[in-house]
Parts: sequence; structure tokens; C-alpha cells
Amino acid sequence: MKELFDNVSNESAKLITKKYSTSFSIAVRLLAPSIRQAIYNIYGFVRVADEIVDSFEGYPKEELLNRFESEYEYAMKTGISSNPVINAFQKTVKDYQIDKELVESFLKSMRSDLDKQVYTNQEEINEYIYGSADVVGLMCLKVFVKGDEEKYTALKEPAMKLGSAFQKVNFLRDLNEDFENLNRSYFPNINPDNLSEIEKDSVLQDIKTDFEDAYKGIVKLPKEAKLAVYVAYKYYSNLLHKIEKTPSKVLKEKRIRVSNPRKMCLLVESYFNFKMNLV
Repeated sequence: MKELFDNVSNESAKLITKKYSTSFSIAVRLLAPSIRQAIYNIYGFVRVADEIVDSFEGYPKEELLNRFESEYEYAMKTGISSNPVINAFQKTVKDYQIDKELVESFLKSMRSDLDKQVYTNQEEINEYIYGSADVVGLMCLKVFVKGDEEKYTALKEPAMKLGSAFQKVNFLRDLNEDFENLNRSYFPNINPDNLSEIEKDSVLQDIKTDFEDAYKGIVKLPKEAKLAVYVAYKYYSNLLHKIEKTPSKVLKEKRIRVSNPRKMCLLVESYFNFKMNLV
């Protein structure tokens, strides 16, 4: 019967991925079947933690996060959790030898969202981005390389750059939501309420540099993962392009997104490039 519960746990993580992120869900389906479920399990875990600190308004967020973290630690000791998402994730952590520090850094950044609202210097925000995004990329990389430590070490920096780029794009996309509803500011020395074009361009250039460094690693990924990561890269690059064309004042008023027809075009384009060995 434990096998049935494990299957339900996996399906729970998969459902969370599909319901919360259409784009990411499409990308995950492009992974080789042998590694696809592990990525669902990682996403399910980080999404639930993120939801606790971001959207559980009116509920005891800190207590819920404490319970979530304690249940994860218990699962790592016993090999099981009655929480399906944690049950699926702990198995993936063990199967792919995901470093304890990566999970701890992620939970630390999630915890900072409970009370830290303004980042005043680059060191602070770099630490937050590392924990909230870079380590998630590294968890996925652990799955992609299937225990090959030499390949993991070689691709570690580009994976972190891709995580950083994705997170910074999210910061710009969610500028209004973060500032108006959550009272958060992730850009040191920049007031989101008065974001200038010069300030926006500075952030954009930083993200473009991250994307350039990340691409160098994408082309070296194992075939089982390359297309999926490349599609995610193309989606976010296109989103960044839309943000670049959007006036700063508009960014503060609405959430920029890539249309579904455009996503399909990017998918077809990415698949063609992959099949023609252009990536």
C-alpha cells in the first residue's frame, strides 16, 4: 500500500505544477520520462513553501512554515511523510543526493519573506536570490546529471545564473503585486513606486548578462534535459523582451505576460533548433 501512497504523492506534485505554472508544466513535459517526475517533485515542494509565505493571508504563516520545515526534516529521517508533497520531495532528495544546504538555503529565503520587505544592499538581495532561485536550479541540475559530479560542477555556475535571471524577471513582472499587495521591494536603492527608465534599463542589462552566462551551460546539458530547459529559457527571454518594451509606469500597473499563441510559437521554434542541433 505504501507504493500506492507514493504514486499519489507523485501525482500531487505533478498536479501542483500543472495548476500553478502553465509554462513550466509545458517545459517539464519535454524532459525525458526518466527524470520528469523528480522535477515535478521539486517544483511541488518549492511551490507550496512559496504559497505559504505569499498567499496564505489571514493564517499563521510562520507556524505553517515551521510545521512544513519540521515535517520535511522528519521525512528525511524516517523516509516517509503523511504530507504527499513532502513525501515525494524527500524521496527525490535522497535518490539524487541533493545537498542538504540547498534545501536549507531555500527555506531560509522563504522564511525571510515572512518579515523582510525591503532589501537595502546587493549582498542581501544576492543571498535571497541564491536561496529562492539559484538553489532550485541546482536541485534540478542534480537530477539532470544523474549523479555525475564532474558534470554538476561544470554546469553549476550557469545553472545558478539561469535561476537568478528567472527570479529577476519575476521581480519585474510582479513589480506591482510585490510592492502594492505584499509591500516588498527586491531592488536595492530603487523605489518601485518611482521606477525610472534608467533604473529599469540597469536591471535589464544585469538580467541579460545572466541569460548570456546561463546559455553557455544550457548547450552543455544532457540531451534528456536540454530541450526543456531551452524552452524555459526562451519563454523567459521573450518575457524579458516584452518588459523591456513596456514603459516603467505600465509595469507598476499591470502584470506582463507572454500570450499562449506566442508560447506555442516559441515551443515550435525551440523544438526545431533542438532537432537541428542549433542549441
